[in-house]
Amino acid sequence: MALLKSVRGHSPEFGKNCFLADNCTVVGEVKMGDNCTVWFNAVVRGDVHSITIGDNTNIQDGAVIHCTYQKAKTVIGNNVSIAHNAIVHGCTVEDNVLIGMGAIVMDDAVVGTGSVIAAGAVVLAGTRVEPGSIYAGAPARKIKDTGPEMKEVIARTARNYPMYAEWFKDEA
Repeated sequence: MALLKSVRGHSPEFGKNCFLADNCTVVGEVKMGDNCTVWFNAVVRGDVHSITIGDNTNIQDGAVIHCTYQKAKTVIGNNVSIAHNAIVHGCTVEDNVLIGMGAIVMDDAVVGTGSVIAAGAVVLAGTRVEPGSIYAGAPARKIKDTGPEMKEVIARTARNYPMYAEWFKDEA
């Protein structure tokens, strides 16, 4: 069973049809939309500031979502995929975004709509990722625009995770 905890008078809130893996952790001031999934060993920790997550967003295995006390809340849009072991911290991730495996997005960064943060990239504090672009490296820099194929990868990943969650619900 997922670990759900109230902190400082705030309890997590979930939309319809969300899936929480048995050993994920969601605490504090977290508001999650519909059809979201939080996978094994992922942590969504709204103890020091708020975390708002839109619809159809997946937070994959080992990912950490956090914020900075009294400074930087975290806002994640709709149809966002946050891949395995990524860290999303005190930033804004707009709609239709893919954050790659092991990527880090720091405080006050804004990841524009339709963008990809490549696996292992480090988006420094305050960075503005242009909508429809791919950023890679450490520190992350724009390498190219997202083309039609990458836009389909973003959409397909967001669509598939609720389907994967159904497989686990059937096994309960």
